[in-house]
Amino acid sequence: MGQERQRRGISRRALVIGGTTAAAGTAVAVNFDGLSRQWWRLPGNNKPRTDGAVDFKGAEWVAASPSNWRRADRPADYVIDRVVIHVVQGSYATALDVFKDPWHRAAAHYVVRKDGHIAQTIRELDVAFHAGNREYNERSVGIEHEGWVDRPDQFTGAMYEASARLTAGICDRYGIPRDRQHIIGHAEVPGADHTDPGRAWDWDRYMKLVREVGAKERA
Repeated sequence: MGQERQRRGISRRALVIGGTTAAAGTAVAVNFDGLSRQWWRLPGNNKPRTDGAVDFKGAEWVAASPSNWRRADRPADYVIDRVVIHVVQGSYATALDVFKDPWHRAAAHYVVRKDGHIAQTIRELDVAFHAGNREYNERSVGIEHEGWVDRPDQFTGAMYEASARLTAGICDRYGIPRDRQHIIGHAEVPGADHTDPGRAWDWDRYMKLVREVGAKERA
């Protein structure tokens, strides 16, 4: 037991040399992928940020509790290659209230209201706790929509159009293909126990709008 503790103590104080850790003559592999994702935490590497700045022009900044997201430097540390579509199961105001609640432990980057108004609650740089899957949290941007999964009348034309512009902009920023493999519902996240956006969400209409917006903005 004493020797085991001694070995553990040495390993913690080991030096990183050429991709391995040298400790008392023993080489141990280092997870450089994990280290590279933390470089911005070092003094002097923190990316400058402006309070209240938004990634989508016209969005209103409504900050989520820091307990509901994790600071990052995407896409430098995690590639963004997914957009995840959510439905609140409630109102726009309800979504913003729970995202501000530190005990909720979840929030999406954006919330879209029925009239098309958009709030941004977390910067796209950062990892939002929205998908129920750590890998998908790290690689995606989450968009909540006001309404209920079994009420198609809640999904208005203004909401679809505003959300499509938002998603098209995200796709442009990160080179995400505008297809159903990369723009997915919360229910399609591996291991998800949610059903949103549900059968009432018109995927054909939504994807057509996303592609049209993208084509117009590139023209």
